Amino acid sequence: MLILLPPSETKEPGGDGVPIDLDGLALPSLRPQRAEVLASLIALSDDADEAARVLKLGPRQRDEIAVNTALRTAPTRPAVDRYTGVLFDALDASSLDAASRRWLKTHVLIHSAPLGPVGALDPLPNYRLGAGVRLPGLAAPTRHWAPAVTAALGAAAPPFILDLRSHAYVALGPVPAAVAAVSLRVVADAPGGALRALNHFNKRAKGDLVRRLALERPRIRSVAGFRRWADDAGLRLVGASDSAELDLVV
Repeated sequence: MLILLPPSETKEPGGDGVPIDLDGLALPSLRPQRAEVLASLIALSDDADEAARVLKLGPRQRDEIAVNTALRTAPTRPAVDRYTGVLFDALDASSLDAASRRWLKTHVLIHSAPLGPVGALDPLPNYRLGAGVRLPGLAAPTRHWAPAVTAALGAAAPPFILDLRSHAYVALGPVPAAVAAVSLRVVADAPGGALRALNHFNKRAKGDLVRRLALERPRIRSVAGFRRWADDAGLRLVGASDSAELDLVV
């Protein structure tokens, strides 16, 4: 089982890890794309006005440009500890025991904008970049990333992918058609038997779900296996057995 998580715009600053080493990240075939993005982002930071325009930063956010200037030399944190916000606060990876964190390392990728999908424990510097930002000298993000990420996921050959990413990040690396996968939408019951999609609780429920998986560490190798585990865990999933999307009712 491989879980794909979205990143968060909010991040924990600083860190005590060594500077980033592109050769040590998960999905090593993405090294060329990663190097090109880092080079463009660092070069862009030399012109504060242009960087603010491209990155869509307001006057109070301009200090974040310096974060990108130091991408190659800044201290790092494990990716799952770098991100904050609703999903990552619910996951609360820093409170997990060593066995659960090893499970995250093996089973979770977080789809960052500058580096593509990285391992949950891969060292990650602080950065400022959104999924839809086109950097100078590079193709549009979907053209730059999507073919390479899809190929890298296919080469990893996981038996099953649980895709918890937002649509913006799915577009930067669709799951290969040959890999069994399902995306998860978080919903709530609504009047008349309908289901209503959630926003804030969508992120929280996904964080709670990944934390529970890390604590229990089940062996899941298929969509059917995931549904069996969810049923045993008292989670309510809605969707046809052959559907590429399931609803988690909370």
